[in-house]
Amino acid sequence: MATHYGRHLERLQRGEHLEGNAVLALCERVKDLLVEDDNVVRVASPVAVCGDIHGQFHDLLELFKLAGQAPDTSYVFLGDFVDRGAMSVETISLLCVLKASYPERVTLLRGNHESRQTTQVYGFQIECMKKYEGDARIYKAFMELFDFLPLGALIDDRLLCLHGGLSPALHHLDQLRMLDRFQEIPPDGIFADIVWSDPDPKTLGFHMSPRGAGYIFGEDVVEKFLHMNKLGHMARAHQLCMEGYQVLFRETFSTVWSAPNYCHRFGNLAAVMAVDDHLERTYKTFKEAPSSRNIGVLDSKGTSSDAIDAGYFT
Repeated sequence: MATHYGRHLERLQRGEHLEGNAVLALCERVKDLLVEDDNVVRVASPVAVCGDIHGQFHDLLELFKLAGQAPDTSYVFLGDFVDRGAMSVETISLLCVLKASYPERVTLLRGNHESRQTTQVYGFQIECMKKYEGDARIYKAFMELFDFLPLGALIDDRLLCLHGGLSPALHHLDQLRMLDRFQEIPPDGIFADIVWSDPDPKTLGFHMSPRGAGYIFGEDVVEKFLHMNKLGHMARAHQLCMEGYQVLFRETFSTVWSAPNYCHRFGNLAAVMAVDDHLERTYKTFKEAPSSRNIGVLDSKGTSSDAIDAGYFT
């Protein structure tokens, strides 16, 4: 790792956030890398696929202990790096340092929380303002960075990774490749659906989601989409899994969740999906890091709390 980013890494591993000017420069560097990426990034196996992190910084460090350090391990992160966890600033900063250091080995995708509309409600905006003493440039820099994040990753042209799920308007991967991703997540359409939608093994077709955005969809939808795009499997995040992961639809669809004991309340395991060079999948689970147990959850006012509001799973 370059000496410059090595110092950033050392500081973050001590649990300290980076200085403001360092964050601004880091965001610019990562944007310069991301602008070269397609909407759907081609990734080679073997690779580790990770779900929601939600600012659980010490658990992210635990994840790296389990799955391996970059660049020895190649990573795809499926989005939702920030909000709710009280160390979202450190979490996204660390991921950006790794992306800047090893751009070919770290892929960061956009989730529904990499947006202004959610970060203004679920804690990240307030966390930025508190940790950087009201310097609004930091939050703005992260939001602009989020607008550059790719929407999907395609592992060996056979395994598709998205944050949320499918859309009734999405039939071919080329439609994803043609989207203008350099913007705030819109309220509807393919862009919104792929970061908000959820599978449902009890339904067929598409139905409006109770989240108020995106859709729920069934096995028939997944089977048709995989067939039309010559895919073998789809992986996504976006939903809490008590065992850290869930495999649906006759082994063609995986949900991966990487925030253990989510919000210090749910007692769930977390997982990483390891994909080998034959596209065989292994789900590695892990528990909450001991050092994360005394760190609270941020509410919409940036207050550390154990309370969970009714909208917590949107």
